[in-house]
Amino acid sequence: MSTATTPARITLTPRRPARGLLAQVTRTELRLFLREPVGLLWGLLFPVVLLIVLGSIPGTRGHSDDLDGQSVVEAYVPILTAFTFAMLALNAMPPALAGYREKGVLRRLSTTPLPPSRVLGAQILIHGAVATLATAVITLVARFAFGVHLPRAPFAFGVTVVLTALALFAIGLFVSAVAADTKVANGAGAVLFFVSMFFAGLWLPRAKMPDTLRTIGDCTPLGAGVRALGDATAGHWPHGSALPVLAGYALVFGIASARWFRWE
Repeated sequence: MSTATTPARITLTPRRPARGLLAQVTRTELRLFLREPVGLLWGLLFPVVLLIVLGSIPGTRGHSDDLDGQSVVEAYVPILTAFTFAMLALNAMPPALAGYREKGVLRRLSTTPLPPSRVLGAQILIHGAVATLATAVITLVARFAFGVHLPRAPFAFGVTVVLTALALFAIGLFVSAVAADTKVANGAGAVLFFVSMFFAGLWLPRAKMPDTLRTIGDCTPLGAGVRALGDATAGHWPHGSALPVLAGYALVFGIASARWFRWE
């Protein structure tokens, strides 16, 4: 899916130095994001609606030994949280940035007092804010509509959310950096999204995966993220390598995207 939009014109004046333009660029990008709200629908509304539908099915609230003592709804709360970050980072942001480069927007901005990096910052702020809002809504709906307890280790939960966001947005920026055009960005983002969501447990919950698949999933950003979110929700610090894996993805792909990002 594509959420690429036609960029609005940003007017620079001597009274508004480039370093103070991030807020202005963010407002402009937010208007464009809301004008074609595909990312908003899939990144915010869809996971919430899916949670409500899932929780309304009889039998999904009872605890199951197959899910390590969790109910189906409990098991899917961290998965849907990961879903919204993955949707925005891999399916919404790369086509938008690749479209800007394809249309020459970033090249033109490089000749103005506005650094093109402000556009990257605005995109990350907007998509990150929507993903954070979706996380809060999913958590609260699960708590008050279906009796799922709030994260019992809120600090660990917050750290995990931040690292998951950094890892996924770093990967999204890398896709934006190397994609030749919007079609390539769409295709690459879609492939990464579906593979990542498989290991996150969207179709087969991680508790039901064979040990080999679960071990492979622990090495992926969403597999590690869902595992860490589940641990934090249960009330303890994430076990094993989950957080180092997320930090590693954020660091490696962040450096790679900065190294290879093309402005034109």
